[in-house]
Amino acid sequence: MTRIALALPLFGLSLLLIAAPAGAADIVRTPAASPKAPLAAAVTVPAGSTLYFLSGALSAADPKAAPGTTAAFGGDTEAQTIGALTQLKATLAGLGLTLGDVVQAHVFLAGDPAKGGDIDFAGLNAGWNQFFGTADQPNKPARATVKVAALVVPGALVEIEVTAAKAP
Repeated sequence: MTRIALALPLFGLSLLLIAAPAGAADIVRTPAASPKAPLAAAVTVPAGSTLYFLSGALSAADPKAAPGTTAAFGGDTEAQTIGALTQLKATLAGLGLTLGDVVQAHVFLAGDPAKGGDIDFAGLNAGWNQFFGTADQPNKPARATVKVAALVVPGALVEIEVTAAKAP
């Protein structure tokens, strides 16, 4: 055998070793200071993970409700949070993912006219806690919540966008 014939299998093997991960790392969720917090303090996503950026979602519109009202999007903040997360859950499912794969969330809350224009943070968390940190789905994403003057669609109180990740 020539030196080239011997070198080719060794070269091929070295390429396989370089391409193979040294050890697939997991996504790490650092708990918030309070175990009751509906979010993680931080989420670490290892290199090589696939990231999915989902656009902001609203609760599904009810064509029977008066346009421009909170009823048109399911009602109060809690109901709209449940609706928006249900929409995101369906989008994730279409990508072969679950809410357990969500690593980051941005929540935009508009003031509720029924609450004198104040946001309903407790309502957000009541809806949120039905999807994250449960016995069926214990993962909690990092989250930021922002009070906004209004959302693009009149009557919408909650818009949520998420980033999901799958480790290699």
